[in-house]
Amino acid sequence: MLVLERCDLELEANGRDHHTADLCRERLVVRRGQPFWLTLHFEGRNYEASVDSLTFCAVTGPDPSEEAGTKALFRLSDATEEGAWAAVAADQRDSTLSLHLSTPANAPVGHYRLSLEASTGYQGSSFMLGQFTLLFNSWCPADAVYLDSDEERQEYVLTQQGFIYQGSAKFIKNIPWNFGQFEEGILDICLMLLDVNPKFLRNAGRDCSRRSSPVYVGRVVSGMVNCNDDQGVLLGRWDNNYADGISPMSWIGSVDILRRWKRDGCQRVKYGQCWVFAAVACTVLRCLGIPTRVVTNYNSAHDQNSNLLIEYFRNEFGEIQSDKSEMIWNFHCWVESWMTRPDLQPGYEGWQALDPTPQEKSEGTYCCGPVPVRAIKEGDLSTKYDAPFVFAEVNADVVDWIRQDDGSLHKSINHSLVVGLKISTKCVGRDDREDITHSYKYPEGSPEEREAFTRANHLNKLVNKEETGVAMRIRVGEGMNRGCDFDVFAHITNSTPEEHTGRLLLCARTVSYNGILGPECGTKDLLSLSLEPYSEKSIPLRILYEKYCDCLTESNLIKVRGLLIEPAANSYLLAERDIYLENPEIKIRILGEPKQNRKLVAEISLQNPLTVALSGCTFTVEGAGLIEEQKTVDIPDPVEAGEEVKVRVDLLPLYVGRHKLVVNFESDRLKAVKGFRNVIVGPS
Repeated sequence: MLVLERCDLELEANGRDHHTADLCRERLVVRRGQPFWLTLHFEGRNYEASVDSLTFCAVTGPDPSEEAGTKALFRLSDATEEGAWAAVAADQRDSTLSLHLSTPANAPVGHYRLSLEASTGYQGSSFMLGQFTLLFNSWCPADAVYLDSDEERQEYVLTQQGFIYQGSAKFIKNIPWNFGQFEEGILDICLMLLDVNPKFLRNAGRDCSRRSSPVYVGRVVSGMVNCNDDQGVLLGRWDNNYADGISPMSWIGSVDILRRWKRDGCQRVKYGQCWVFAAVACTVLRCLGIPTRVVTNYNSAHDQNSNLLIEYFRNEFGEIQSDKSEMIWNFHCWVESWMTRPDLQPGYEGWQALDPTPQEKSEGTYCCGPVPVRAIKEGDLSTKYDAPFVFAEVNADVVDWIRQDDGSLHKSINHSLVVGLKISTKCVGRDDREDITHSYKYPEGSPEEREAFTRANHLNKLVNKEETGVAMRIRVGEGMNRGCDFDVFAHITNSTPEEHTGRLLLCARTVSYNGILGPECGTKDLLSLSLEPYSEKSIPLRILYEKYCDCLTESNLIKVRGLLIEPAANSYLLAERDIYLENPEIKIRILGEPKQNRKLVAEISLQNPLTVALSGCTFTVEGAGLIEEQKTVDIPDPVEAGEEVKVRVDLLPLYVGRHKLVVNFESDRLKAVKGFRNVIVGPS
C-alpha cells in the first residue's frame, strides 16, 4: 500500500519559472501551457512503476465536469501529450517522487483543487495534494494571449506601475498610477470578481468552462468593473459632487479601490470616471495574465445613435443650447488587451479595445469590446464586439449649427475640433508616451482612409469640406499655471484679397474633461473687427485667477471659444481650444542609497502656488514598501501662500529592482496634484 505523507508544491521554483514569484509566497500560482513542479513524499516505501498506479484529478468551479473542460483525470505517464493534462516523473530518490505537471494552453483559468488516487493491486487511497491558481500565459506560444516580445510581456503583464494620459490634445499630462496587480489579496479579489458576475450566477459550470477564452474573460471584466448591471466594482459620477465618496481625481492606484470593494461585501465603490474604470480593468486583466495597457483618446466622441455625427446647436453667441448626451469628451480612456480572435476572420488578432466605462449597452449589458483595433482602422463595423461605437469615438464628424433670433439655422465652420487625436499609451520599458493613433486610423486624406470611411459608410467624412479664406484658431501664451493670470489669443488669418469686417465674441469657461461647461471666467466682445487683405491678427483675452479659482473643476481645464460673425456674408466661423492649467510640482527625494534589505526614507514636498492659504492638506502615497499607516499623511496647519510643505515616509526594505512611488496631494483649494519617483534598488 502506497501512503502519501505530504506534497510539496515547490512554491519558490514554480514562482520563478512561471513569473508569479510575487504571488507564490503562500500559495501556488502557475501559468497554463507550461509544466510546474510537485514533489510527493511517501511514508515507508517509494512509488514503484511496476506495482503502483497514480491518477491525478484537477477540478475548477463548483460543478466540474470533463465535458466542460473543468475537470481533468490523468495518470502518471512517461511523456507529456501536447494540449493535454499530464504528469511525468522527473526524479526519484529515497521516498520522494518529483513530478512535472503539464496543463493545456487552453485550460480555463481560475482556482483548482488537485487530488491523487494511488492504487496498488486492488487497494487504493485518495489524497488531497493541494490547490493552485491557473493564469493565462503570454510566454506560451500555444496560448491565445502569447506575446513574442519579452520586453512587452514585462510591461503589459508584470509591470505594476505606469501612466495614464489626461489633459488635452495640445497639453498631454501623464498621471502616475499604481496598478498593483501582485499586491496582497488582489488575485483573490480578481477571482471573486469573476465569481460574482451575472453569467456565473446564472450558470456557474458554463461560465467556468468559458474562462478558457480571453475574449470571454475580457468581456466579463469590462462589465464587472462598472456596477451598472451587477455587483461591479465602481460607480461612475461626473457632476463634481463627490462628498459621499472619493473624487475620481483623488485615486492614484487600483489596489485601494479593489480592497474597498471586497471589504464592503462587493458593494460599489464611489466614484469612478473613465481612467479609473480603465485602470482597474487593466489591473484585473494583468493579474489574470492577459497583456493589457491603458490608452487615451483625445477629442473622443460619444455617439449614441451610430450615425457617426455629433451635432451642436448653439445660440447667436456660440453657446451650446440644451443638454446633450452626445458630446465630445476632452479625452477618454479605455484598455487594449492582446489576444487571438478565433471567432473572427484571420488578421484580427492582436490588440483588442475594451471599454469598462458604462456608456452604452452591449448585448443588454454595460460593457464594450473586445473589438480588434485593426477592424476600427479598416472601418469594418460588422466586427464584434461594438465596432461602430469605438469607430465613432475616433472618427465621428462634428457639425455646429448657429440658431439665429428668427429661428433659422446656419452651419458654422469649425476646423479646430478634430475627433480622435493623439491616441496615447505608455512606452514599453520607459516612462515616455507612445502615440498609437496610426493603429486606429490611416493618415488623413490617404486613399486607405477613404476606403475605410467608404467601408464604414461614413458619408460625412467623404464630403468635401467647405473652405473659406478666413481662418481662426486659439493660441495660448506662457505661464498657464494654476493660481496665475494669463492670456489667450484668437489668431485670425485673412488669406483673401478682400477686406472682411465682423463681430468677434471671445469666451472662456471652466469645463470638465467630458465636455460639461462651468461658469464664465473671461469674455470679450468686439463689435467691429476689420481684417485687411492678406493679414493676420491676434486678439488677446485675459483670464484672471480670481475669476476661475472657485469654479475650476478637478480636471484643471478651461475652454476658450471664439466666434467670428460676418453679417454681410452670413458667415459664422468658430474656434475652440481646451486649456490645461499646470499644477505645482510634487518633489520626491529618497534619503540614503537604495539597497536591498535596507530601510529608506522618502521626503515629499510641495509649494503652495496660490495667493491664499491651503487647509485640510493631505498627501496620499502608494507603491512598494509602504506600511498601511503611512499611506496617508495629514498636514495639521494651514499652508500659507508661497509656503513649502514637507513630509517624510518610511519605506520598508525593498527587493532589487525598479519601484515607483506615486503621490497625490489634496487640500480645500488644490485637489488631485500627482507626482511620482522611480526608486532603483541595487544589491546590498
